[in-house]
Amino acid sequence: MKPGDALPPLEIPITRTLIVAGAIASRDYQDVHHDAELARKKGSPDIFMNILTTNGLIGRYITDHFGPTAVLRKVAIRLGAPNHPGDTMVLTGRIEEVEGETATVRVVGANGIGNHVTGTVTVTVPAEGPGGAS
Repeated sequence: MKPGDALPPLEIPITRTLIVAGAIASRDYQDVHHDAELARKKGSPDIFMNILTTNGLIGRYITDHFGPTAVLRKVAIRLGAPNHPGDTMVLTGRIEEVEGETATVRVVGANGIGNHVTGTVTVTVPAEGPGGAS
């Protein structure tokens, strides 16, 4: 784990089920996350993913890479292009800074119309075992 290291990309198919399930799981009942007709009436071409689902997917991306002992310390993200059903979001990351067992990772999630999400994640990865390999 050193500055400049890239995390492997993660492709996430954006399905209607993922969008609706994420909204329900996060108790976000706004119609634009589950009702295509109402979303269109409000100017969107279809339903779109909420920020809490995006936040959860970023957490998954980081912990899948760093392992089950990884602890998310801070997630700071900004949304851009919406995630609509039928698209794919590709998450990429690059380690920007390392201090001891803590790294700051720059994360970007891009879809077919642009960057859906950009931000940074601060993650601590405790040393494992007596050798302290991390």
